[in-house]
Amino acid sequence: MMRSLMHARSRGVARVIAGLLVLAVALAPVVAEARAGGGFSMGSRGMRTYSAPPMTRTAPYGAAPMQRSLTPRQAPSTAPMPGYGQPSYGGRSPFMSGLLGGLIGAGIGGLLFGHGFFGGVRGGFGFLGLLLQIFLIVLVVRWLIRRFHGGGYAFASPFGGNQRPPDDAPGYGAAGPAGSVPTAGAAPASLRLSRPDFEEFERLLKAVQASWSAQDLNTLRGLATPEMVGYFAEQLGDYASRGLRNVVSDVRLEQGDLAEAWTEGDRDYATVAMRYSMRDVTQDAVGHTVDGSASERVLVTELWTFMRAHGGRWLLSAIQQTR
Repeated sequence: MMRSLMHARSRGVARVIAGLLVLAVALAPVVAEARAGGGFSMGSRGMRTYSAPPMTRTAPYGAAPMQRSLTPRQAPSTAPMPGYGQPSYGGRSPFMSGLLGGLIGAGIGGLLFGHGFFGGVRGGFGFLGLLLQIFLIVLVVRWLIRRFHGGGYAFASPFGGNQRPPDDAPGYGAAGPAGSVPTAGAAPASLRLSRPDFEEFERLLKAVQASWSAQDLNTLRGLATPEMVGYFAEQLGDYASRGLRNVVSDVRLEQGDLAEAWTEGDRDYATVAMRYSMRDVTQDAVGHTVDGSASERVLVTELWTFMRAHGGRWLLSAIQQTR
């Protein structure tokens, strides 16, 4: 009798586990990141596909690495280049880094033993110790300004109207030698962007989301590169096979600024950080909402890269998520 009860109980537990697994599989396709791009980093940025765009005020923590791209990775270069998670604020001397590290370490030791910050390196320093403290304070302040102020210029105002600098404002162009990562505020070199360019970026943001919601691949082909259209088609097909449809509406650009713009051969590229809000709803075949809310807005920050042939129109070529 006892063995029979235990056997029945084990079968009941197995049924519960099986039910939970079925429920998990059923809910797996429903994700909050259901907009165009699906919350992934994908596409191509020319020679800079696998290098991090500079940080901006809109995306102060930088971009996530590219997850899907048709651009092949280049052979590793011996020249040091800033990578993901390693923002560059100008060249740093190993000697100076070691010297400052030693001074800071000695200062902390002085504090621990009650001799003051520079008590541990005072022997013969005197006035030099004061100068070093001032120097360290200046370095910290400069780092904080660059870290939290970011680069580029905002081209959209969170208060509604556009607030764009003049067309000749520095920082709109950010092109340097191929493969280089320009610093914020650098003078334009090979590519300058004007007000109509940023207006076009905002238009493309809204048009891509509208075409995605309408499942209109023909229109998307005129808004994005074939690579990006292929990713969109794959995602839409995945939704359709599950009897789901994602609808993004009422897209508003809240804030945006330029990360970098450059030229490669006969193509121009521009990477723009954009913070936008929208209504993001996923519905099933009968129109029931399975994810999102038609009454609540979702705020998203992404970096979109646009590409054009010389004299041509801009097309979306990559979407990257922020860190």
